[in-house]
Formats: sequence, structure tokens, C-alpha cells
Amino acid sequence: MNTSPIAIAIDGPAAAGKSTIARRVAECLGFTYVDTGAMYRAFTHAVIKKGLDPKNEAQAITLIPEIEIDLLEDGRVICNDEDVTKTIREPLISGNVSYIAAMKPIRLALVEMQRAIAARHSVVMDGRDIGTYVLPDAAVKIFQTASVETRAIRRYEENLAKGIPTSLEDVKRDLRDRDYIDSHREFAPLRPAPDSILIDTSFMSIDEAVEAVLRAVKRKMGDGITC
Repeated sequence: MNTSPIAIAIDGPAAAGKSTIARRVAECLGFTYVDTGAMYRAFTHAVIKKGLDPKNEAQAITLIPEIEIDLLEDGRVICNDEDVTKTIREPLISGNVSYIAAMKPIRLALVEMQRAIAARHSVVMDGRDIGTYVLPDAAVKIFQTASVETRAIRRYEENLAKGIPTSLEDVKRDLRDRDYIDSHREFAPLRPAPDSILIDTSFMSIDEAVEAVLRAVKRKMGDGITC
């Protein structure tokens, strides 16, 4: 009986609902959920907190040796013993995280952490380059997307619910900027893996999107997956 860890990769642009859906899928399957985006956000927060320029690679990479990021099972994100769960969702972080995520030395450091988790546990891991770079041998690869308009409304409503002041137009502009940076960066850009399954959630509820991902997983994995 094969007891090797199973990896499910969910990639896609910002605010496509990846984190919420990946978390639900992981809970259903009994897998470990890994939010790689939160790791890059935590690193961005650390850079800004230190007073460094998040667009300056020479400055940002100096923090690599001292960064410790923990993703807790209850969804909290801990960076260097500080709970940054809410802080990393603020507009300042959202507007700068793609610059940090485009820096190869930082990606290499965080990818090493991500691969180590996947080597120990069956995971549902979401991000921008999971199926193409982080876990190219993932058993199932999903590319989850939605229109910019849909994603902007979702992120705007999410920010309001969290008490984060913002405007819909600012969110939409931020998403367009992030899409461009993520898809045009030199190292491990955002793009679907050739063997990924495309799921457009523009007109889906969260429950419908979760079911779509689970159906894709079951088609790919067969009867060995139950949920």
C-alpha cells in the first residue's frame, strides 16, 4: 500500500478564492493546507517593519537568514514570533508583496520550506507557481481563475469584513498590477502548468468552487480519494 504523501497544487491570480477553497478542500480530504501566499506576505511585512524598501532586492534579501514563518492549523500566520494574520492582508502589504515574491533568493528560501512540508504531509498547496515550480510532480494541478471584476469585488468585501479601509477601484488597480508583475516576473512566473485543470470561479459560489475542485481531484486520483 502506497503511503507516500499526496500533493494537490492550486495556482491562480490574486483574489481568485484559492486560499478559501484550498483550505476547504484540505479539510475535506484530511490533508495539510499550505498558504504560500501568506508566507510571501509575512516576508513583505517583515521587510517593511524593518524599514527596508520592498522593491529593493539587495535590502530585502538581507532578512532571509532571520525569517521564521509558521502557518498554524487554526489559520494564524506567525512571523518571528509575531501574529501577523491580519496585518499581512492590509493594502500596504498587498501593494508590495508581488515585488518580494519576484525576488529569486526569497522564492528559493520559501520554496525550500514549502517542499519540506510537502515531503512530510499530504498537502493542498496554493500559490502562483506550485504546479509549475514548487511541486511539479503534484498528483493534481488546478489553475483557478476569475475575472478581474469578480476578484476585485471579493477582495473589497473581504477587506471590509476585516475592517481594512480600501476602495473598490484601488483594489481593482492593485489586482491588475499584481497580475502583470506575477505573470511577467523572470523566475517562476504565474502561468498554468501544461497538465493543469482550469477552473473559472467567476460565477461560482464558494461551495460550488469547492465541489468543482473535489470533482477534478477525484477524476484524477480515482476511487482512492473519498470526501
